Order: sequence, then structure tokens, then C-alpha cells
Amino acid sequence: MSREGVGLFAGFRVLGRFSGHVPHVLRYHGRHREFYVATAVGRSVHTYNVKKLGIVSVSNALPQDITCLAADRMLIFASYDNILHAFARNKEVVHTYEGHKARIHLLQPFGDHVISVDVDNVLIVWNIQSEEEYLQVDFDKTTFVVSALLHPSTYLNKILLGSDQGSLQLWNIRSNKLLYSFPGWGFAVTTLAQAPAVDVVAVGLVSGHIIVHNIKFDETLMKFQQDWGPITAISFRTDGHPVMAAGSPVGHIALWDLEDKKLMCQMQDAHSTAIAGMSFVPGEPLLITNGADNALRVWIFDGPGGTGRVLRSRMGHSAPPTKIRYHGQNGEQILSAGQDGTLQSFSTVHDRFNKSLGRGSINKKKSKKKGLKLDTMALPPITAFASEVAHQSDWDGIIACHQGYITCTTWNYQKTSMGAHKLRPEEFSKYKPTDIYATAVDITSCGNFAVIGLSTGQVNVYNMQSGIHRGHYGKEKAHEGAIRGVAVDGLNQLVITAGSERLIKFWKFKTKELVYSTELSSSPSAILLHRDSGILGIAFDDFNISVLDIETRKIVRTFSGHHGRINDMTFSPDGRWLITSSMDCTIKTWDLPSGCLIDCFLVDSAAVSLTMSPTGDFLASAHVDDLGIYLWSNRSLYSLVSLRPLPADYEPALVTLPSTCPVQDEDMSGEEEPCDEMIEYVSPEQLEEQLVTLSSLPESRWKNLLSLDVIKKKNKPREPPKVLKTAPFFIPTVPGLIPRYVPPEEEKDTQSKVVNLGVLAQKSDFYIHLEEALSTNEYKVPLDLLKRLGPSNTEIELRGLAPEGGGSMEVMLSFLRMIGMMLNKKYNFELAQAYLALFLKLHLKILSSEPNLLEELSKLSMQLEETWIHLQTLFNQSLCVLTYMKSALL
Repeated sequence: MSREGVGLFAGFRVLGRFSGHVPHVLRYHGRHREFYVATAVGRSVHTYNVKKLGIVSVSNALPQDITCLAADRMLIFASYDNILHAFARNKEVVHTYEGHKARIHLLQPFGDHVISVDVDNVLIVWNIQSEEEYLQVDFDKTTFVVSALLHPSTYLNKILLGSDQGSLQLWNIRSNKLLYSFPGWGFAVTTLAQAPAVDVVAVGLVSGHIIVHNIKFDETLMKFQQDWGPITAISFRTDGHPVMAAGSPVGHIALWDLEDKKLMCQMQDAHSTAIAGMSFVPGEPLLITNGADNALRVWIFDGPGGTGRVLRSRMGHSAPPTKIRYHGQNGEQILSAGQDGTLQSFSTVHDRFNKSLGRGSINKKKSKKKGLKLDTMALPPITAFASEVAHQSDWDGIIACHQGYITCTTWNYQKTSMGAHKLRPEEFSKYKPTDIYATAVDITSCGNFAVIGLSTGQVNVYNMQSGIHRGHYGKEKAHEGAIRGVAVDGLNQLVITAGSERLIKFWKFKTKELVYSTELSSSPSAILLHRDSGILGIAFDDFNISVLDIETRKIVRTFSGHHGRINDMTFSPDGRWLITSSMDCTIKTWDLPSGCLIDCFLVDSAAVSLTMSPTGDFLASAHVDDLGIYLWSNRSLYSLVSLRPLPADYEPALVTLPSTCPVQDEDMSGEEEPCDEMIEYVSPEQLEEQLVTLSSLPESRWKNLLSLDVIKKKNKPREPPKVLKTAPFFIPTVPGLIPRYVPPEEEKDTQSKVVNLGVLAQKSDFYIHLEEALSTNEYKVPLDLLKRLGPSNTEIELRGLAPEGGGSMEVMLSFLRMIGMMLNKKYNFELAQAYLALFLKLHLKILSSEPNLLEELSKLSMQLEETWIHLQTLFNQSLCVLTYMKSALL
């Protein structure tokens, strides 16, 4: 059974994924007159416009990660394992090509055909439209292993193949003939690129050599060499500058001047990993690069010396994020700390609002001089951080502690950089111990103070604006064991610390006095405080979770059910749910009021960090060995979700992580019927016969029925209405209390000038149904009609029951019986009172002179008294319990 339809959280999309190890593809859209770049991100293809690097579309997800990408004018080709797919409109799969026995590693669109080569050295030419094999060529692995593929410009039906042995071959695909073999240069070919000149290609070798070769005359025009290892990508400028760019496995780019045949300049650390793909935009001084460091960059060459600068970029973490937290109260930014040492901010609204706060560094100035690769000043990755927006425009608003490092750093969100202060105890100002490090941090809600816990058991307070040490908790240490968590309440009254020696301590924030200490059942691994409700979540080393109320300082809930280390916890904004993730790959939602597990789902890789939006719309998760931050939408906000407790032996279903946008092409025809508990419950009009039930009508319908005459006097116009000069056209209506339009066929009959007196004395629907009810004793229909009317119409209907208003004694008796039925069934209780009061006010003279009506009234009086005594008893019981609850000591 698919669980995605019934869970509390549904996969929405992934943030912070822009590029992988697969080279990008550049395309030109003739009608839009715009260039687009497509990158493979996991199982989907992202398409960006080059003009703004805005995401234009995201393809539907393939079953596995994309390993090869290519494109022609109309289609994008993407392969995984041994299967090739073609996407139309950057979105849906329109063709599938199956026939390879091994993984495809090279692709080349070729007119009406597409060529693919697998790692078993089999080349297949496919007919794009018919999906049939046009040609298959098997190469001998001992003599020619295909490693590069190129269609030389203007060479009809011909392709050039490069090999691991170093030789090249020119083939005619149509006639399946080998036209020419190039002996090569003794090194494996890694890449082939077409030069702007016809017959000239650039050959990149594993030795770092680039050979610019004329394939028509088989002669080498020029030869270059790079020192950074194999050539990973080559591209030529076509805007009038004779420049060739070459990429390397260490992330550097070399720019070669083809006229002077020399190195023009270097762009070092363009990417922190190998350059996967490079392409100059035709006719423009723009170079697009992407790499496995999750970055896509557009460089512009407009400066002196021919070097490029970053014009636009999209980048995420180059190593998996380890800690994520929502920043601020609008639920639009997620701060994320990654294993790459950076702190980044991802926007849930649009990629253009993403920011990188950079890498932590001991000395920023020295780091910049040394460069990224040689930076010995870089701080280790951030393990924990806390942020506050209260004073973020005045001073640093983020405090972070680093892996195995004693110094805590501050960060500035507004300036998107590391902050001014490095906070560590004064006794370690001269030297940095290797065995003492910061383990937990928190920042006060006012943004003025940071509380830092160390592995020695010390807890220190610092001022965020000045970085001055403001004291510590305990005589020397707050705890005997390492600090596992610190938290400050919303009003800066209490500081709560958790130590590995199984103690939770409460301290006064200002005076640093110990207020209370409680022993726990096991050693805590982390704590999390929900400031608004004063609820503290505690995760234990034995995989249990406890919830502690900081007002009463007692553990109010204990949850068990995880089978692995608890990685992270987050509260829903209202504090009703505690959501936990564990190394057992489950994400569980616990309902605190009921103390039950209400949702649980399983993911492929364990969630290392969780955070819930302050607005409650999304849950965000970061996973083991995954560069993305995944958003899950809270389905309880927009659809019917059962929040019933799950059984103890509940087996969660595996849920796939969301792609950049939800998968669109799933077959929804086989959707399952909703289970019984998901069918919407419609409450009956009355639950039990002995209960007294009120109607669901608004007060205005019944409360002012007795004072309508006063309201009418107040609302009386001061002057008569002015007659319009030209009376508007009115659609003919049937006379009566409820106006109705005349249907076309009736209109012909009403053209007679003779007035029908029967029409003037027309009885209302309510009156007719009351008359019928005398014989049938069914009062539901007249009651429903009366409930639909407003106060004025209700009064008119009740006036019309008396003989002088065109009614009769029988109908008045019927009305009293209807009230009796309402009191008897104990529903619409307040309506029965209001209708009866108005009826008595209008017809008191007639009622007192008619014995039949008086008899019915005396029955009603007894009924009313009985019902009221019953109701008074229920009220008294409830008031008694409520008074006791208020006054009794809890």
C-alpha cells in the first residue's frame, strides 16, 4: 500500500541542488531567442535560462540518478544505467531506448538519430522517432576502448571516436565504414571538442596535453600542456577572440591564446571539485561551468588580462549538510551548516534569495591570500548553531560551534559573512587544547547573549555585541560530565543545561544560581526547548525521548519506539507535535496532548537534521550523504488527515525523497479507496435523544425576534425615498412572501388585465406545510422552512397564522404542536424558545379566548418546565466541576 496518500507529510521539493558530476548541456531556443542550460540533478533535469540563471523547468524524475546527458534542438537525452530516455519540453519522457547491456557513458545526438556508447564498448545508433536500432558496432576492448565521441562540423554522416589507447577513428555511420584511423599521441583521449574552424578539433588527453588537430590533413596545428592532471572539458570562444578554455580535475581553468600559442591566464579554484562541463555561449563573452561541487556558474570576460569573473551563480553545499534550522519567523529562510565548512541560507521562495555566509576561518585575511586549496586557517565544520533575528541588523545574530574545536564563532546574516567575535574561555586564549571543545550553543530571544557549553562541563555566557564574557554557571563547572545541550527560556529567566552524567539543571539566567536539578533515567544526547510553551524535549542515548515541563519541572511524556541514535528533534509552531529523526531511517511525529505516535515514515537514508517552519507549512530534513535539503508539506493544513494513534507494531512504508518538484507522471488511475478512518465524519443533528441540542443558526436569526419593532423604529428612514427619473426594467415576479421570477411560459398567462384575487390571498409554503402536518404529524419540513428565514420574514409568517392575517385556529394549533415536538426531541432548543415567545407576544388575545389553544399551551408549559429543570441540572454539574478545577491545588 502506498503511504504517500495518507501520511501527515507529503514530499514537496528539494532545495540547494544545482549540479552534479554530469556535464551540463547548452541549448538555443529559436523562438525565444534565448540560451538555456540543462543540468542533471539526481534523477531530474533542471533547465535554467542563461540570462538570469532562473530555473525554467524541472523534468519528471527518472527511476535512478542520471549518469549521462545530451541535447539536440528539440529533445534532452538522459540515461541511467543501460537505459536512455528522451525528454520533450524539458519535462516529460517521450522516448525510451532499451538495448544496451551495460551502463551508457557517452551520448551524441546526430540529426534524426542519437548515438550512445556503453562501458562494454558497444556503440548503438538509434532512430529517435521510431526508437529502433539503426546500427550497432562492437569494438574490441584490447585495441580500441571508446572514451570520447564527437560529430565534426560539416562532416555528413561521420563521427570521430577517441579511445583509451590514444588512437582516434573516423567512421561513416550511414555505410558503417571506418574511414580513417589516427595513430594518436600515446595517451588516452578524455575529451573531444569542435573548434570554430572547420576540420579542426581539440583533443584532450589524460596526460594534461591538448592537441589542436586538423582531421582533414591529419596534422597537428598546436599543442599545449596543463599541470593539473587530465583534461576534463574544452570549449572555444566564438565572439571574435581566439581563446580556448580547458578544465581540470582540481577545479582550475586554463585559458589559452590560439594566435600566440601560449597560456593567457588561469582561473584557479573556479570549482572546488573537477570541472564537469564547460561551454562558451556562442557569440558572447560568457563561459558556463558546472561541477560535482553542486555549483553552476556563468563567467564573463570583460576585464583586462582576459580573465573571467563570476557574473551569476547557483551553488549549494559541496558536502552534505549536517545541521539545518529555520531562520526568522516568516518561514522563508533555512540556515544550513555543511561538512564543507560553509554556512548557507536557502530560500523556500526562490533560488535568487539564497546566500552563502562563507567558510569559517581562524584568520580571514591570511585565508584569502592562500586561496581555497591551501587554506590551513579553515575552521572545521559547524556541528551546532543558533540564530535570532532580534538584533541581526545591529550585530551578529548567529552563534556556532565547530567539530572538535573550543572556539565558537559568530556570523552576520545581513553581511552574509563570518562575524566579529571568536568566543572561547580566557584560560585558553594563549593555546588551544585538543581534547576540550564546545558541544552546545544557544542564543537568547533578544539576541544579546550567547550561552556555550563545553565538553568539560563548563557553561559560559557571552555578550553578542561586544564578545565580552559575562560569567559562568556553577562554581567551576555546571556539570561533571560533558554538556549535551543548553537552552534559554523566552524571557531570559532560566538557563537549562543537560550533562552526560544524567542530570538536567535549571539556573537563574542573571544571578547564575542553581534553581533545581533533576536526575534522568539515562544519559541525554540532546535537548530542545519550545520557548512559547515552555516544553523541553530530551533525547536519550538509549533511543528514548522525554518531554519536560519547565514550569512544574516534571517529565510529562515519555516516548519510545526508535531503534537507532536520535539525530534531531523539532517542535511544531504550536508545540503540539514533537518530530524526531533517528539512524533507523524513520521520521516520527509524536502528539504531546495525547501522548501518542500519530505519524511515522521511512526514508532511504537517515535524516541527520530536522526543522519545522515557524508558520507550520513545511518540515525540512537533511540526510546522510545527501547534498539537498528536502521540504515536506504539512498535509493537515490543506486536506483531511487522520491523526489517530498508530499501533505499537506499526510498520512504516518507505517514502522516496521529493525531487525538485513533485513527480507528475505517476499513474493515478489505480488510486486506492480511502480507508475507513479517512472518510469525513459528518455529525448528526443530535447525538443522543436525552441531550439538549441547539441549532447552528447565528444569534442574529433568533435573539432579536422580540425586539423587532424597536429595531424597525431605529432603522426608519428620515425622509421618503426619492423616485428615480427613469425607472429601471424589472423582471416580473410571482407575488408572495418569497419573491420568485416568472418562468417564460407563465409570463404569457399573466398578461390578462383582470386581477386574480386568489393570487393576492396566496398562502406561503410554511403555512401550507403546517396545514398538512395536522394530518401527517410530520413537522420537520415546516421547521426547516422557518429556519431558512430571517427575523423579519419569521415575524411576517407568524403574524399570518392568526385569522385576521389570513390564517386559521387549526394552523395556530399546528404551530404549537411543532414547538411541542421540538421540546420533546430536545433539539433546536433556543429556536423553540424564541419562536414561542414571539408567537405569544403576537397572538396573546386570541390564545386566551380559545379553549383548544389554551389546552395545548398548558401541555407546552409543563414540557418546557421539565426540559428546563433537566438543563439546569446539567449546567449546575458543569459549573461545580469547573469551580473545583479552578480552586483545587494541582
